[in-house]
Amino acid sequence: MSEPSIRDFHAHIYYDPDQVDVAKQLAAAAQASFPIAVGHFHLRPVGPHPRGSVQLTVPRDLFGDVAQFLALNRGDLTIFAHAETGDDLADHTRHVIWFGPTEKLDLSIFN
Repeated sequence: MSEPSIRDFHAHIYYDPDQVDVAKQLAAAAQASFPIAVGHFHLRPVGPHPRGSVQLTVPRDLFGDVAQFLALNRGDLTIFAHAETGDDLADHTRHVIWFGPTEKLDLSIFN
């Protein structure tokens, strides 16, 4: 069985409405430290994500450094990170790392 190729990683910072400013500060600090892309700040669940979130797109070769930064600076925020291989279901179930408590994703969108 061949191993899938990882294009990049997504790190989704989850937040409640009263945590948006904290999430924006964390995303800005990560972007100031690393060449990553910061997506839109969603106030409601989008896609499989259970609550408000923003996506950080992290180059494959920087993921270890970015993961360390997020682990040390996330505060009370939960971060869901996953590989991007092109297999959306596997990327959101098997190729994952949680920083903080795990949360239930809505995987029905991948059926």
